[in-house]
Amino acid sequence: MGKHLYFSELIAIVLLFLSVSTSAVAQDEQKNLFPNVSRLQEILVTATKRESLTQDVPFSLNVQTEEDIQRLNTTNIEDLSRNVAGLSIQNLGPGQSVVNIRGISSGQIVRDQPGVKEQVGVYLDETPISLSLFTPDIDLFDMKRVETLRGPQGTLFGSGSIGGTVRYITNQPQLGETEIKAEVDLNSIDGGSEGGHFKTALNVPLGEGMATRVVVYGTKYSGFIDALRESGRTDEDVNDGERYGGRIALLIKPTDNLSITPRVVYQKIDLGGFNRDEVFNLFANPYTTTRPPVQLGERQQFLLRDEAFEEDTLIFDTTANWSVDDIVDVSYTFSYTKRDILVSRDASALTGSVGVDALGFTDDKIALPSNLRDTTDLEQMTHELRFSSNNDSDLQWLAGVFYSDVKRDYTQRLPTPGYDATTDFFLGEGTSDGVRNGFPDIDTPYASDLTYDIKQKAVFGEATYTLFDRLDLTAGLRWYDWKEERTFKSGGIFSNSDNVSDETSSDGFSPRFMASYDVNDQVTFNAQASRGFRLGGVNDPLNRDLCKGSDIETFGAFQSYDDETLWNYEAGVKTLFNGNVMLNAVVFYADIENLQVTLDAGSCSSRISFNVPEAHTLGTEVELSAYLTDDLLLTFAGSYVEAEFDSTVRGGADNSVLGGVREGNRLPSTPEWQLFASATYTLPGILTSKESYFSASWQYVGDQITQPSDQELGAGSFRHELTYAGMPANAVTDVDLLLDPYHLINLSAGLVYSSLEFMLYVKNLTDENPKLSFDRERGGRARLAYRVGQPRTFGLLTRMYF
Repeated sequence: MGKHLYFSELIAIVLLFLSVSTSAVAQDEQKNLFPNVSRLQEILVTATKRESLTQDVPFSLNVQTEEDIQRLNTTNIEDLSRNVAGLSIQNLGPGQSVVNIRGISSGQIVRDQPGVKEQVGVYLDETPISLSLFTPDIDLFDMKRVETLRGPQGTLFGSGSIGGTVRYITNQPQLGETEIKAEVDLNSIDGGSEGGHFKTALNVPLGEGMATRVVVYGTKYSGFIDALRESGRTDEDVNDGERYGGRIALLIKPTDNLSITPRVVYQKIDLGGFNRDEVFNLFANPYTTTRPPVQLGERQQFLLRDEAFEEDTLIFDTTANWSVDDIVDVSYTFSYTKRDILVSRDASALTGSVGVDALGFTDDKIALPSNLRDTTDLEQMTHELRFSSNNDSDLQWLAGVFYSDVKRDYTQRLPTPGYDATTDFFLGEGTSDGVRNGFPDIDTPYASDLTYDIKQKAVFGEATYTLFDRLDLTAGLRWYDWKEERTFKSGGIFSNSDNVSDETSSDGFSPRFMASYDVNDQVTFNAQASRGFRLGGVNDPLNRDLCKGSDIETFGAFQSYDDETLWNYEAGVKTLFNGNVMLNAVVFYADIENLQVTLDAGSCSSRISFNVPEAHTLGTEVELSAYLTDDLLLTFAGSYVEAEFDSTVRGGADNSVLGGVREGNRLPSTPEWQLFASATYTLPGILTSKESYFSASWQYVGDQITQPSDQELGAGSFRHELTYAGMPANAVTDVDLLLDPYHLINLSAGLVYSSLEFMLYVKNLTDENPKLSFDRERGGRARLAYRVGQPRTFGLLTRMYF
């Protein structure tokens, strides 16, 4: 087909697919292939902030119901993404994910880039919870559904939803019902450790107008990464850990027209390491001679210091709904979120590399155990007040106001025992004291404090008018006003001893226009044009004393970056045949201006964001669910995305292409193809069960790159330029930066009793080692590694209902 797939060709492909599928369905109905009883039920969703059926929503969305989540044994957002066309996750471990939709991606975001804004909004019911890299890994137990809204959702959901929105919708307290359910899982990773979870949910009525719902869960994560140590021992499965938490919601309904639902959500994650599969480490590589050379194996890393990831998330929110019959519905939501995050990683290779080429330390002073501790302390408060029509007239409308205040304190410390004495010995007495810049920390070659205060105000509205009982025309508009205040202070021998404060602000409008036409009761065509927006910002100053060669000239000019905007155009069709075949398809094109791209700033041990004037994504999504018989359910989801730069960015003294941002090159972290298929066959019960079932799923994720520079000629050859322990300065490690496509096959079989279910399962049947992203420490001088997925896993799951 060639490198470029044009929009008209995509439309033709989708319409041809639809034509063939519709014809086949009609023929099969004549042959009575499909069951006579409707099995696929339309689902009520709130993707437009008012209730509507999935097939009536006039844009592309996917809904994973509680039944889907259970049937596919989906446990986290990464699992879920592979089942949803167009949704992609860059996973760095539980609680550390970057979400993108339809290929709108800045590339790899790492822990020391707190200023980078998210491109996909993530909500827990009505509460925004997305946070760049640290989108919470919400437990999916007792989740009513997960909605994935594709394309810009800025009109109703604001900045951060430039690519789309993911919404976790929880089960709410139910009046007059007592319900208990529980889930117990035991699993084991092939070549790793054992894990499991226990989860339970309880719904209890508290009189006529009150009820409470309580969810409690605890998970033991299995580990599968082994760490080699300086002493020669190997610590196995260092990336294991645990997650526990819960939700308590109270429904107060004094009248039929008024409900108030306060809720508390708490979750804690504690991990012992990261899913980092190292290729090169300054202290473990085949090039050294005065220390034993090491060839790291699959799923191995080298550590001088233990690592950890810790997260505490507390959410308090309240939603009040009041309905005035045939006049208006009023909804108000308040939320308060507090998150404390610690990322503690072994920075010995980073610190050692600086000692070699920037400070001139001798070999015996290089291997000092060093611990980089990044902490995030976030508090967020939001208010939203909405009014909407609640009658049956041809004009339906919604309007609201929104306010949020985010305070985020981010710190970095690099405790390295003995570093001050070493610094003073080589660079002169008192050197370490002279660069502290007021920080009290000793033996810390780098310290920084970074604070953000971000305020947002918005007014939004959307109206739909129905013509001829078949045609719905919708127009929406959001006015936004953002203000970000930032302070930055740094100290230590690695720093510039900066004291900086700055401000970023922006205001404007995000419109949306949609049309939906019902051909008949089974087929609906829809179209949309919508604008998305993402706030710009300011990069942290480069660590100039660490920069080698031309890096300071190449990357130093990019200190601020502008707002990112796009216009999205899409057309699609939604079909539901006989209640047993659902087929949805869409083609889309997004024209992006000032795409904010993230790039590693080489030897400077820094990362920058900068704007690319023009880029685009275009593609198609197809989703199919079909009951071929009363007992056999087949599903398919597939997406193709062409995501490319339409501009070339140059920099440095030689005016060379900067970081692979060349017209025609791919956008990072975006697979062109994502495919998913599953089959579930229900059988008569055996062993006294009511029924039994067998389920199989196949997931395919195409090749991708981590940073734009990864696709440039010679990008996979890393010259380390460090003369340490006999390693020559011209030592080169060659890696493949095009992350290979991978297939995941999952199988499960179960027995269902009246109040009990047993499931045996295996995930990643063929034991693939999927490469999810690529890490390079200090431009590859210190460490090279892949982030990898979980190996083959066997498990037994038990569900209980009372």
